[in-house]
Amino acid sequence: MREVHRCIEKAMHHDCPICFEFLFDTMKDVTVLPCGHTMHLGCLREMEEHYRYSCPVCSKSICDMSKLWRKLDKEIASTPMPAVYQNKMVWILCNDCGATSNVQFHIVAHKCPSCESYNTRQTRGGAVGGSCSEMVR
Repeated sequence: MREVHRCIEKAMHHDCPICFEFLFDTMKDVTVLPCGHTMHLGCLREMEEHYRYSCPVCSKSICDMSKLWRKLDKEIASTPMPAVYQNKMVWILCNDCGATSNVQFHIVAHKCPSCESYNTRQTRGGAVGGSCSEMVR
């Protein structure tokens, strides 16, 4: 276990990121996420009931999402983008591996080319045709 354990100093000396109860004093079961962050097991289960599968602290995936990523691959392949978006590129940050990449825009999702995760967020490259203020008019 020593080889695979990710030790985070004072991991129990903070509040649960969901219910904000101090973890060190809690009588509830506590779990350690793959990223090393801790939270109540019950709070994790409640997140899963609401289809939330990323750490509320660092946004890394909390379980194997490869089946969902394959479904998203198929959905993107079957959803062609309008001509105005065909060559649109956007910058993304991968929440799983931390890579920043310039990828082709798609309305469904953006895939990280480094780790093939869709747990990404767009950082640059807004809407086609200008700024937000122009779109609001």
